[in-house]
Amino acid sequence: MTPRTARTTIVVLVLLIAVAVGMGLHALWGRAQTTRQAVSPSPIGTADALQSAFVGVAERVRPAVVHVGTVQVARARRAPVVPGPLADDPFFKDFFDQFFGRRGPGPPEEFRQSGLGSGVIIDKRGFVLTNYHVVKGADAVTLRLSSKEEFRGKVIGSDAKTDLAVIRFEPNISLTVAALGNSDVLRVGEWAIAIGNPFGLDQTVTVGVISAVGRADVGIATYENFIQTDASINPGNSGGPLVNLRGEVVGINTAIVAAGQGIGFAIPANMVKRVISQLMDRGKVTRGWIGVSVQPLTPELAQSLGLKDTTGAVVARVYPDSPAAAAGLAQNDVVVGFDGTTVEDYHHLQRLSAEAEVGKSVSLEVVRKGEHKKVTLKIAEAPDSSSPAVR
Repeated sequence: MTPRTARTTIVVLVLLIAVAVGMGLHALWGRAQTTRQAVSPSPIGTADALQSAFVGVAERVRPAVVHVGTVQVARARRAPVVPGPLADDPFFKDFFDQFFGRRGPGPPEEFRQSGLGSGVIIDKRGFVLTNYHVVKGADAVTLRLSSKEEFRGKVIGSDAKTDLAVIRFEPNISLTVAALGNSDVLRVGEWAIAIGNPFGLDQTVTVGVISAVGRADVGIATYENFIQTDASINPGNSGGPLVNLRGEVVGINTAIVAAGQGIGFAIPANMVKRVISQLMDRGKVTRGWIGVSVQPLTPELAQSLGLKDTTGAVVARVYPDSPAAAAGLAQNDVVVGFDGTTVEDYHHLQRLSAEAEVGKSVSLEVVRKGEHKKVTLKIAEAPDSSSPAVR
């Protein structure tokens, strides 16, 4: 083979190899594009999947939501009755009062005031969770299920400080039970689905998002740590569930801001869990108490106390013969830690102390005159007669 022929052969081989490599790369690129198109969902597919998720949640949870109807009976004497043109004459008034009483003749009149709300079945034995304000003062409670069957219910436990109550009825059918989720992992912007009976319109489903978490100072209950949502909530929704896209109950719808629009509040599921077990077992809630009243740590107050930020709760008063008094807590102490948990604000300290086990010894981290101290005290049971400020 001549040198010229060898060079020609090499050039041809290089060209063939280049063509083969190019064809191989083109084939790989084509397969990658096909795979990418197959993996990337279309907008229509995404919308269908989201719609299916909402429909699935509604189908699973609605059977666990009940209509709560209440009746409160009030009795009053009849209005004074003095017939004829002499109705204003004192003599005739005294005459009728002697025979018929000052409120007129006849038996007392009965006034029946009805109310409505929502509830959610939390146990197959017939336990229904709702708001305290839905059943407060009720003489009779009726539960209507999604199947339209009605049952008489009985309030077996209530807690005004968290606005929760448990009703029980005797079911003769198999019940759908709602699952309580973990409200501590909620994120602002997540989807939220409210189910209830606004204005008596049973099994209504509305959709929104989680607008905020940890809302306090709303003025609804003693212990406030509300979830805020813009899912439409109206009168009659109270006591119904707020649900995530997994079909878990993350809150119990409780209140709205009447002057606003799209501002509703729900009690977090984790707070609910700590209350309902006690309501189901013994009809009331036992809470911990450390024996102080607390106030917000404002920027001005933090500066005057020599603190760099407003994290913590200021002790406004120490109650005599309380765990705090025995441990030596004093006015203007700033509690910044509770049994290893950083105290965010005075509402947080109230919740931590209330949720602590009675009889348990806990360690408080306190700032006093700029110095950090550790204080140990034993949790006592909160007195029934204590005011909301005493925790």
